[in-house]
Amino acid sequence: MGDERWLEADQQQTWFTLVLLLTRLPAALGAQLQRDAGLTHFEYQVLACLSAAPGHTLRMSALATMADGSLSRLSQVVSRLEKRGWVERHPDPEDGRTTLTALTDSGLGKLVATAPGHVAEVRRLVFDSLTKAQQRQLDRIGRRILHAIDPDRP
Repeated sequence: MGDERWLEADQQQTWFTLVLLLTRLPAALGAQLQRDAGLTHFEYQVLACLSAAPGHTLRMSALATMADGSLSRLSQVVSRLEKRGWVERHPDPEDGRTTLTALTDSGLGKLVATAPGHVAEVRRLVFDSLTKAQQRQLDRIGRRILHAIDPDRP
């Protein structure tokens, strides 16, 4: 005992602020998506990841990594999106052991219709109250923290 490195008062305040931010920002973004588009934030992320992929198609494992979710969570979400006609799953013709998930035209339409409201909310909650210099600082700070969490992940 006695060797612990406790947070200084200003560090403790910064930590509490960060914890609140990490809790409240996803909730606020999720509420906007649910209210305006009937989507969860994770469902939106899945559609967005697929839209950015070549041919709007990804292996489930790659999609889980990009959307930052487990394979089991992703599988449940993709099942819901399939029922809505926004994605399709099929075996990978190059490797029958893996499954590909593809964004349908209807799914792309849903994403295109949803994106403007989501981007407006991101701007309102995050960027509108920051200067350009603060936005660059936030990016650098976020990247440093992410690197400390997972140094091998690009």
